[in-house]
Amino acid sequence: MGQRKRFNMDFVIKSSPTILYNFLSTPSGLAQWFADHVDRTENDYSFFWEGFEEKAILLEFEENSYVRFKMLENDDDDYFEFKIEKSPITGDTILIITDHADDIDLEDQMRLWTSQVATLTGRVGGAN
Repeated sequence: MGQRKRFNMDFVIKSSPTILYNFLSTPSGLAQWFADHVDRTENDYSFFWEGFEEKAILLEFEENSYVRFKMLENDDDDYFEFKIEKSPITGDTILIITDHADDIDLEDQMRLWTSQVATLTGRVGGAN
């Protein structure tokens, strides 16, 4: 197995931070673009894709700013994070995704995030 690397991807989202945050942090919001179905009990999340379940824990969050999850199947310190920033120049809302992947999987993981964010922008009305 190759060395796992942390990577960041930035996307301009035509949405207010408050609306975007709901799509990143609530089961109903996440189910519209990230997974087929999402269940939550306090800080424990279950993500379902085509009948397959992955469990995660909400590590940290700040309302309308960021959420950080850790998939429980990972033994290491890997996490994925959705961070919302406003561009000081343009005023655009920027979604910054941080994730981890093996070298061999990095391109595929980045393509997957790009595809998922395309679905997200359509849901929030933020298609460019």
